[in-house]
Amino acid sequence: MIEPHAPAPPGVRPDREPPPPGPARLPVRPATGRFLVLACVFVCAACGLVYELELVALASYLMGDSVTQASVVLSVMVFAMGIGSLAAKRLRRFAAAGFGALETTLALVGGCSAMALYAVFAWTGDWGGGWAYGPRVLLVAFSLAIGVLIGAEVPLLMELIQRIRRQDAGGAVADLFAADYVGALVGGLAFPFLLLPFLGQLTSSLLTGGVNVVAGAALVLGLFRRDLTCRARCLLLVANITVLGVLASAAVLVDDFERAARQAVYGDDVRVAVRTGVQEIVLTGGTDGRSLDLYLDGRLRFAGHDERRYHEALVRPAMSGPHARVLILGGGDGLAAREVLGHPGVRRTDVVALDPGLVRLARTDPGLSRLNDHVFGDPRVHVARGEAFHWLRGAPPATYDVVVADLPDPGMTASTKLYSQEFYGLARRALAPGGRLVVHAGPVTGRPRAFWTVEATMRAAGLHTAPYRVDGRDPGRDAGRTARPDTAGESRAPRDWGFVLATADTRPPLRLDRHVSPRTLTQADLTADARAAEATRVTGLRPSTLVHPRY
Repeated sequence: MIEPHAPAPPGVRPDREPPPPGPARLPVRPATGRFLVLACVFVCAACGLVYELELVALASYLMGDSVTQASVVLSVMVFAMGIGSLAAKRLRRFAAAGFGALETTLALVGGCSAMALYAVFAWTGDWGGGWAYGPRVLLVAFSLAIGVLIGAEVPLLMELIQRIRRQDAGGAVADLFAADYVGALVGGLAFPFLLLPFLGQLTSSLLTGGVNVVAGAALVLGLFRRDLTCRARCLLLVANITVLGVLASAAVLVDDFERAARQAVYGDDVRVAVRTGVQEIVLTGGTDGRSLDLYLDGRLRFAGHDERRYHEALVRPAMSGPHARVLILGGGDGLAAREVLGHPGVRRTDVVALDPGLVRLARTDPGLSRLNDHVFGDPRVHVARGEAFHWLRGAPPATYDVVVADLPDPGMTASTKLYSQEFYGLARRALAPGGRLVVHAGPVTGRPRAFWTVEATMRAAGLHTAPYRVDGRDPGRDAGRTARPDTAGESRAPRDWGFVLATADTRPPLRLDRHVSPRTLTQADLTADARAAEATRVTGLRPSTLVHPRY
């Protein structure tokens, strides 16, 4: 006769092993232990969000297009968190040991992620071939790894908090997620307002890893040490000390690492490297007859040996006509202002620059101030700190004879609104009767669709346009790419620079002021360049707006 199976206890499925019996043996009262677990949840959540934001910020800085980088990091990480939660089910019987090992691994991976990503970018980014995708592959790998580890935290912490004192699942989840969300809030605010400005990207990630490993070790080795065997405690202690040593050593050497990585990116001729509250500024050359190059956040802003060709093409066609009052949006390096002041009859030039640190460097650096002819010492030049869009909203209407938009390429996410229909409407309002607006619109040959979208957007704002281009022999204005001097990266540079001149009344004539002698641009060149640009026209494009960017 076959004997029937005994029924399983209530709440336990017969095909699953029951959880470890009995409450955890704690060195403190249960209420205190519960508080310490929730405090650890708070710290771990803050660290986890800092890792996420660190990857997004560094990827945006190194690879551009912050919307794409944020989407990749966050979507991959959330997906990986789900995988981590499922994987953690197998560790519930060893929750204390599993959580300790988890936090040790997370601290090492998350703390070193920024340094590893920057190293791959700096030393392999110009090797070409598959290596060009190294930073992107590593970004996805770190997002997956960190997401899996973060996702595994909550099930294990849930098991630990329930072992202190059993309560209904809903109440335990509510307590756990409340601490988790508050910790994420603190981490999300600490990163942009404390860690990034005061410690920088690399040191802040290393410090976060240190905090992470200390919090995990304190909870497991302090509160749940009786759940571990002596061997497990020793192994976990050694692992935590090792990870702390690695993070501390990296923090001590981070300045040397940055200098070496900067040399790998920019070459051996780095003369000035400073991080302002807005961006990183690097100057190379500029002494002993060497060309002065300016990099902003790793992207080549201008190359000294042919920057005059770019700035003359940007400014000179717009200065043909009345130009007593000129507004320059951007141009904190002073080079557009130099071209403006080269025309007789200029009474006032207002420069609206986002980064006062760049303006300060343009005033004081011998090489850069010599290149801009010391324009910021001219009494006709007035500098206003501000974001161009916001500044235009408060600008007096019908004031300027010429508005020069010397801004980064429209392909960069941060610049998209500065190439919107709303922005050009504000610029049009600031123009005096007969005034002219000129815009740098990116390379024509390399990105014709983006160039002609700028032109279509200006027309949608009620402006009459005259597009043109000039040949570029240097990657100087490719703001959508990290330029590397003397590397294969120059082969990916745009072959030209594109501009759009516009007025509110009729199509503006493309001509040069006859009172200024040409240096790199002649009337014949300008006419031919306009015909060359027109030959690339892309029709049927819709304007870009604030709520529907099209670049």
